[in-house]
Amino acid sequence: MSTDTVAVRQSWAEFGRRLRALRRSAGMTQRQLALRVGYHHTLISKLEGGVREPPAGLPLRLDVLLDGRGELLAILAGRPEERHSAPLLPATLFSTAPRDSGDPAAPQPVHHWPGRLLSCPLHSGDCEVPPLADALTLLSAADGDHGRTERWPGTEADAMHALTALIVGYTQDGLESVSTGTVGSVERVLRVVVRWAETLNRRGTLPVPQLRLAAECAQIAGWLRVERGQRILGMTWFARGLTWADVADDVVARATLLCDVCTLVRLDGDAASALAYAQELGTVDPHRAWMVAMSHLHQARARALGGDLAECRKRVVLSRRALDRLDGRDFIEAPWLGGATGRLQVEASIGGTLRDAAVITGALWVARQAVKATEAALSCLPATHRPTVLLLTLRLADAFVCSGQLDAAVAAAAPVLPEAVAADRTSVNRELAGLRTRLTTRYPGVRETRCLLEQIPYGT
Repeated sequence: MSTDTVAVRQSWAEFGRRLRALRRSAGMTQRQLALRVGYHHTLISKLEGGVREPPAGLPLRLDVLLDGRGELLAILAGRPEERHSAPLLPATLFSTAPRDSGDPAAPQPVHHWPGRLLSCPLHSGDCEVPPLADALTLLSAADGDHGRTERWPGTEADAMHALTALIVGYTQDGLESVSTGTVGSVERVLRVVVRWAETLNRRGTLPVPQLRLAAECAQIAGWLRVERGQRILGMTWFARGLTWADVADDVVARATLLCDVCTLVRLDGDAASALAYAQELGTVDPHRAWMVAMSHLHQARARALGGDLAECRKRVVLSRRALDRLDGRDFIEAPWLGGATGRLQVEASIGGTLRDAAVITGALWVARQAVKATEAALSCLPATHRPTVLLLTLRLADAFVCSGQLDAAVAAAAPVLPEAVAADRTSVNRELAGLRTRLTTRYPGVRETRCLLEQIPYGT
């Protein structure tokens, strides 16, 4: 064995010993740590045993998650003497995903400009919002100055308020239309925030508020990419956001991002991974009722996908109990769970869960409960949120098919099919594909379904 090989093996062994010490100091098992970083627990065992090299990117996540202050990265770099003089944050923390050819040349106008900021990363409270024109001016200046904050108009607080308000506005715009301009503008804000954080880091300042905003931006950017059918880019943003949330110790951003990761892996039909991420969500902070409720809801959907009806129903009940315990802090951290919006979120999730369970088990009574929950969700939904209206209407039609009510399914689906096909959003396309499958399987050759099937393209 060569001297270089021996040195590499020794660095693996030292890495493993330090990883084990950091993990135990954090009070985590190998399985818990594996869930937090998205790998199987056997990999953590092998790393701690020093028998294999860590995958690219994992040492950084472990350093951040376990508060290693760069020690794990330094061990692999062969510079143990530099462990305690490492940069405040590793430079790789500030890399972002690549742009695509649809990135617009200028920031897009915002159609839903917020009146107030209910949660400001800098002040953690209710803050005023600058005029939209000022926010767009700052974004253009910031994007052109490559992080030179001294040339941006206004103060640090002005910049934080402007960039946060832009993300809130673009998020609302995305509920109605996932345009190329909206996607590009969100990612432009994200690049500006990350460059700002990197500049502060080089100056010796820990950029916690900026990384909190970056995590929120990444969540929105990932969701928009997924809706455009770009799931790999979406997961890239979610992964970056989770890293930034860990560094900033932002449990709210971490929980929100894990909700989206659960949805994405479920869209890929991976029930096991969806369940693992949903369980991880429940460990972020068991004392926050909204996180516990969302964990149970996502576990219910994963169990439904796996055909475990009993556990699915149990998780639905537990989610409702947790939702009944929501308090003021929960509604501040997850305002989308309050009022009609909250009822919409919950009933839509339960409707999808029960519909999936009915598909797997063939239970008509479960399908009828799915109909009831989906109808309740639609009753809470503003007509202007057309993509969500389309998604839930198609889900309702699918639940009708599963419950044996073909006429009701046709009546629900027929008016929205042309618009749904034209929308070309991942979530809507998934509902279209499911509806086509159920109609074809359960009512082959029936005259009432022929017209519907002719309007749903194969491969949606």
